[in-house]
Amino acid sequence: MSLPLEGLSAIVTGAGRGLGRAEALELARLGAAVVVNDYGQPGRDGSGEASATPAEEVAAEITAAGGRAVAHLGDVSDFETARGLVDLAVAEFGKLDILVNNAGILRDRMVFSMSEDEWDSVVRVHLKGHFNTTHFAAVHWRGRSKAGESGVYGRIVNTSSEAFLAGSAGQPNYAAAKGGIVGLTTSSALALARYGVTANAICPRARTRMTEDVFAGFAEPAAEDELDPLSPEHVAPLVGYLASPAAAGINGQLLVVHGGMVAVVERPRVAAKFDTAKEVFGFEELDGLLTPYFAERPPGETFAASEVLGLKKG
Repeated sequence: MSLPLEGLSAIVTGAGRGLGRAEALELARLGAAVVVNDYGQPGRDGSGEASATPAEEVAAEITAAGGRAVAHLGDVSDFETARGLVDLAVAEFGKLDILVNNAGILRDRMVFSMSEDEWDSVVRVHLKGHFNTTHFAAVHWRGRSKAGESGVYGRIVNTSSEAFLAGSAGQPNYAAAKGGIVGLTTSSALALARYGVTANAICPRARTRMTEDVFAGFAEPAAEDELDPLSPEHVAPLVGYLASPAAAGINGQLLVVHGGMVAVVERPRVAAKFDTAKEVFGFEELDGLLTPYFAERPPGETFAASEVLGLKKG
């Protein structure tokens, strides 16, 4: 019996640790050949010998288990680095089928305290990094389709966040970047569907080195013999599924996943509509329509969907 991703090749960015590592291992377990990307340069141990980077360690772990993997070291927020990443997948495995964008950083601070660099660095790694790899993957798939190849297979799984949905007050840079990723995902889903490509986004909640402080109050770590409810292993299977042929009918969707639960987020809907009785709205007319409307809304209710933070299994 063949594995769901047998014969397919994948890129996972930010896969040296945490969520990306779990995703890369899951894709390999399901049969995919994996390019394990992460930022970093080869180091030296105490004796001066070359030491493996986290990405190289994950690739070696996949290979040791009988899979196929190669490490790629580089920052995907750099356009040419992203080009090289896609080129490596094609050179090593003949083609690219799956792109999982996971790489990211945190620079948390309130908007009135945030520096320009804290804003720029987070938006660059998350949003520009997602665009860079998506661009070159899309060029690859479109080129194959234009060359007459039938049955081009492409899957993009992007990583958004509940911070975008709920409006995390201490993460304006991160929330903005993650919201932008959803826009990139839905745009890509529409643009690339004709070439056999789907694009979906997940909002994972996972306790990793990057997020351990963020999720300190959400759930206590599990006992030694139990799986942490915020373990990345709760997220990776959904990524494997979305990357598979079984998910061919899922495109342009946003899903929240953590702790044994997957929730499908519905698109925004129009709550109310107001028409001017004249040719153009004036201040007084808007005041007469919108002020009483919002006065009847629950206090503190905004476009942010803070209720997603209460989602849990059961």
